[in-house]
Amino acid sequence: MIGLQLLQKGDLTGLQLEELTVPQPAQSEVLVRVKAAALNHRDLWIIKGLYAKIQLPVILGSDGSGVVEAVGEDVDKNWLGKSVIINPALQWGDNVRAQQKQFKILGMPDNGTQADYVVVPVENIYQIPDHFTFEEAAALPLAGLTGYRAIFTQGQLKKKELILITGIGGGVAAITLQMAIAAGGQIYVTSGDDSKIKRAIQLGAQKGVNYRQNDWPASLKEFTEGKGFDLIVDSAGGPGFQELIDLVKPGGTIVTFGTTAGTPGDINLRKVFWNQIRIQGTTMGSPEDFRKMINFVSSNKIHPVIHAVYGLSDYLKAYEEMAKGLQFGKIVLRVAE
Repeated sequence: MIGLQLLQKGDLTGLQLEELTVPQPAQSEVLVRVKAAALNHRDLWIIKGLYAKIQLPVILGSDGSGVVEAVGEDVDKNWLGKSVIINPALQWGDNVRAQQKQFKILGMPDNGTQADYVVVPVENIYQIPDHFTFEEAAALPLAGLTGYRAIFTQGQLKKKELILITGIGGGVAAITLQMAIAAGGQIYVTSGDDSKIKRAIQLGAQKGVNYRQNDWPASLKEFTEGKGFDLIVDSAGGPGFQELIDLVKPGGTIVTFGTTAGTPGDINLRKVFWNQIRIQGTTMGSPEDFRKMINFVSSNKIHPVIHAVYGLSDYLKAYEEMAKGLQFGKIVLRVAE
């Protein structure tokens, strides 16, 4: 088989397409012939050496879809030939509130989806929604799971509530926007790129502001008529996090799952406790979250936003596109027809 291996960390020169032995499924596992795989910023962080406990060589890729080609001896043979989507959250554990210590994500340390074949536990595959292409199925898993848990499991979003999604444009933010709109929320966004704000509004967001403008918090406050947001979903952190505390309404919730803008500075804890603000961390999601997310996307006929599709042999173009940070939605690798 052909696999996109990271042989050494540092930059994209560490990536190489290699001829590898096709893995075989062990007990409770399946072999998936990969049709499409999607990129995540996680892949870039691993390449740059900015991820914990990197083990090389490794085939990258957390997101993937394909067809089950072989099964372990204890696995139901009815899975053979099924078109499936892969849940990349491995070994979550029994506690729905948080992952166990053994939790890991497909694509490091375990070999991932950017290859002709991948072996995964049978409990991590689901039939592809009927309205999906393989590329759309590959674009959903990590982003959809993270977004679903953020707004529903942790954020408890209700119909007609005001929600702010920061940093619109990335895969998680884009699918979170789509799911929140389907749930009847009134969505506002921020971005440092006006074209991404315009795209979000085309998808159904109410309004957005460019956070590079000095008065961006005041503009958002005006949108809510001074009341603030019921729910804020943030993956940036950084100095602007204090502004979010000022923007959430009393009794509201801020769900956070990233620090792409750095660690927040001083936080006004008095405002947090006096206004009964809930700051909730989240990451990925449980098997139950994934099942509910698939059902939600299926019933609402949501199509994940795909920015671009590249062939596996054009992996450098795909990764260079992601490194630029200009995409809206997911970048997908078509592995096989």
